[in-house]
Amino acid sequence: MTSSTAPLTARAVDPATLAELRLRDDAGRPCLPYADPEGGAPLRCCLRRSRAGERIALVCYAPLRRWAAGVGADPGAYDEQGPVFVHAEPCAGPAGGDGLPFGTPGALRVARRYDAAGRILGGRALELGEEPDAVVGRALAEAFTDPEVALVHVRAVEYGCFLYEVRRP
Repeated sequence: MTSSTAPLTARAVDPATLAELRLRDDAGRPCLPYADPEGGAPLRCCLRRSRAGERIALVCYAPLRRWAAGVGADPGAYDEQGPVFVHAEPCAGPAGGDGLPFGTPGALRVARRYDAAGRILGGRALELGEEPDAVVGRALAEAFTDPEVALVHVRAVEYGCFLYEVRRP
């Protein structure tokens, strides 16, 4: 069970993984950087939105596969890969601070729960409303009341994109 004071931290893609993805992504494709013409892309390396003109790349990422490899699990059929935006070159990573990333009021999210073996334990659809951090925070706290939940992936419903991971505190 999770304490109400235990921090729930959104995890960016780690620097070692980013270095690999900037060479060849999880689908085996080369990274193709470009200057973001408008800004606003959700960057998984630093958990903020891109600014117009920043050099970014859209790469294929398999978050559950990479987590499972690190802990010796086998997610089986739950292994997924999909598109994520990252800076084209190494960045400073997340700035930290309060709040969860990509909390756009009115956005739709799903919080998918996984156990220590990498199997899905269900999920919850979320409409972020006017208090996005509170909505996601409650869903994460609820997820971790189940002692079987090892991690939660927060994804955008519209595109199915992985946004970030939260591990059991």
